[in-house]
Amino acid sequence: MTADKQPAHDFWWNPDLTPDEFRELGYRVIDMIAAYYDSIRDQPVFPARRSDHVAGVFAESLPEKGQSPHAILDEWTAKVLPHTTHVGSPRYFGFVMGSGTMMATLAEALAASVNMNAGGWKAAPAATEIERQTIAWIAELVGYPTGCGGLFTSGGTMANFTALLTALRNNAPYDSSQEGFQSTARAGRFLIYMADHEGHVSITRVADMLNLGRSALRPVPSREDLTLDPAALEDMILTDRAQGDVPFCVVAQVGSINTGAVDPLNTIADVCAKYGLWLHADGANGAFGRMLPGREHMYSGLERADSITLDPHKWLFIPYECGCVLVRDPEKLRRTFSMSAPYLRGILPTEYTGLDYFEYGPQMSRGFRALKVWMSLKHYGVEGYRKLLSQSVRCAERLDELVRASDDFEALHEPNLFIYTFRYAPASYRANAAYLDWLNQQIADELQASGFAFIMTSTIRERTVLRMSICSHRTTLDDIEAVFAKLTEIGADLIKNSAGERRALSR
Repeated sequence: MTADKQPAHDFWWNPDLTPDEFRELGYRVIDMIAAYYDSIRDQPVFPARRSDHVAGVFAESLPEKGQSPHAILDEWTAKVLPHTTHVGSPRYFGFVMGSGTMMATLAEALAASVNMNAGGWKAAPAATEIERQTIAWIAELVGYPTGCGGLFTSGGTMANFTALLTALRNNAPYDSSQEGFQSTARAGRFLIYMADHEGHVSITRVADMLNLGRSALRPVPSREDLTLDPAALEDMILTDRAQGDVPFCVVAQVGSINTGAVDPLNTIADVCAKYGLWLHADGANGAFGRMLPGREHMYSGLERADSITLDPHKWLFIPYECGCVLVRDPEKLRRTFSMSAPYLRGILPTEYTGLDYFEYGPQMSRGFRALKVWMSLKHYGVEGYRKLLSQSVRCAERLDELVRASDDFEALHEPNLFIYTFRYAPASYRANAAYLDWLNQQIADELQASGFAFIMTSTIRERTVLRMSICSHRTTLDDIEAVFAKLTEIGADLIKNSAGERRALSR
């Protein structure tokens, strides 16, 4: 047979590995992951390398020909790990990031293997039902009605977007899903209310995404404890309505980003009920604390929220990415996002149908995020998670004890959940606020660069402060004490060597 007569299948390329080849590589990957977990406490938390250096490590031409799988895996150890910030380290206290459960690591591999699209039931029957069950479990964990609607998202921003679009669709005085903001029925501005100090910037991003404009976000004065003032909220709603605007949503913080503050949920719920506003509880950081015995009172009124944001990739320690939103009335969620097309379901009726998540959120295509949450909840159980969350809280309390016992530090709030904010402020320098701002930033920068631990600065009442998010299930009291000692050492060295900055900033 001549070449031009060869059967087409002779040219077919099968790119899959053989079972034995895949098994060999899989065992190697598991060994690499196990070795990483075994060494995670000894890894420098931050690589302290400039972006141009890291970019240079990965600069290469687009591969024209395929490479050996073993050579590709070699690059994980040679290139990726040395340039990684180790969020799973027990001394990572930077952004609010969970430390990653081992069970969820395995779940991610299993989810990738079946590659289900959890957007529709037919494409992902098991994934859909696991997600529905896990959403009900999460609602139960935080004392919310288990018959609520909800789904997993990429993170808190998309969860907040899902909730606030639902609030807007269901509170606008006309059908905004059809007419958007083009309607002649639209009167004044749609407005969202949130505490002026501890409100999260993701709500600003959501106002952008909804095309409401950032000025639609109305900052409500905070009380001395940095929680939203309900009396001020009510006054603002009345003033805005009198001006012809349309208040539609109040965002309450349930564990704020700087201090773990929980807004007065019951009182805010009363205001929302009085004026017909949607109450959204942003619990991305702290809502899971509701499961801790003895802290239920902090969350009184959470069950009254119309929607709640939670982030399993924070205080449930799930690997990225995994946000979550709960909405009390599933029909309001469906009405917000529902759309139809013949290729999504087919034309003829069939018995093989179920919940289609593309009708309940912004994504049509969705990964199998629920599996890692489902497996981790089954692995640890509520009892195990309560122990882990209690450990985080105890670490924050121990840090507060150390701060209050030292003349070199200033406590700024009572420890509430797992986030604690404080200030390096030796008594003899407290009159020089600008110098202390500089000093606290330098302390955080030097600690990061050392690789010993990773913390961030933030701002409390316009002063630069140190903030530690104790969101790793691996952190112990020994870690807290060691990091505090390191902060003390760095601060003393900086004071000794910064006379010039001190003089310049005192003018």
